Amino acid sequence: MNTALTIAGSDSSGGAGIQADIKTMTAHRVYAMSAITALTAQNTTGVTSIMEVTPDFLAEELDSIFTDIYPDAVKTGMVSSSELINVIADKLSQYKAKNVVVDTVMVATSGSKLISDDAVETLKNKLLPLAKVITPNIPEAKVLSGMDIETKEDMVAAAKKIHELYGCNVLLKGGHSINDANDLLVEAGKEPVWFCGKRINNSNTHGTGCTLSSAIASNLAKGYDLETSVRNAKAYISGALSAMLDLGKGSGPMNHAFAIQGEYV
Repeated sequence: MNTALTIAGSDSSGGAGIQADIKTMTAHRVYAMSAITALTAQNTTGVTSIMEVTPDFLAEELDSIFTDIYPDAVKTGMVSSSELINVIADKLSQYKAKNVVVDTVMVATSGSKLISDDAVETLKNKLLPLAKVITPNIPEAKVLSGMDIETKEDMVAAAKKIHELYGCNVLLKGGHSINDANDLLVEAGKEPVWFCGKRINNSNTHGTGCTLSSAIASNLAKGYDLETSVRNAKAYISGALSAMLDLGKGSGPMNHAFAIQGEYV
C-alpha cells in the first residue's frame, strides 16, 4: 500500500486539518500518517483555542514516522511559528522526503493574516524550496510574488515569478472574483496548464484547501505525475462538495467519504 504523511494541526470538528487529510488519503486508498503541529478547539463557526506542540516533540513525531514507515508523499498544512517550520524543513531534508506538497496557509480568503511575518519568511526560505508543488490562494500568491493579481494574466505572471523565486512548482488556486474556480499549474519545463472548474452551490466548504493538497499528495504517492495528480484531486473535491453534506451551524465540512464503497458500508 502506498503511504502519505500529513504534517498539520488537528481540527476537533473533523472538517479540516489532519482529520480532513486522513479522510482524504483513506478515500484514495493510501495509508495515512500524521505529525500534529497543534491542537485546536474549533467547530464550523470558528476557532476558540490553539495549543502548539513543542519543536522537540514535532521532531520526535517526524523521526518516528520516517524511520519506520517511510511516506511516499508528504503534505504540510498550517504551521504558525518559525520554530516549527524550521523543524519540518530540517527533517524533510534529513530524510530526503519526496513528493512534498505545501499548502501555503498564510492568508485567509478574507485577506486576514494567519501567521506572523517571521514565520512567512521562514516558510519562504526553508520550506518552499523543498516542495514538489505549493498550493497558494490569490492572497497568498500576492505575498509570495509581491505582485498585484487582478486578472488571469496576472495569475500566470505571479505563478511564474513564485516558481522562479523558490524553485517549486505552483498550483495557484483561482476564485476570489478573478475566474470561476479555475486553477493554474506552473510546472518546471512545461507550459502553464489551466484546470477549469465550475462553482458548486454549496456554502459548506470547511477544509477545502486541506483536502485539495492531501488529494494531490495521495495521487503523487500512487505514482501519478503532477498534472494528473492535480486533475484527479480537483475531481475529488468537486465530488465531495457535490455530495451536499450539511452539518453544523456555520461553514460545514465536505463529505470526504462520498465515493467509498465496501462490504462494511
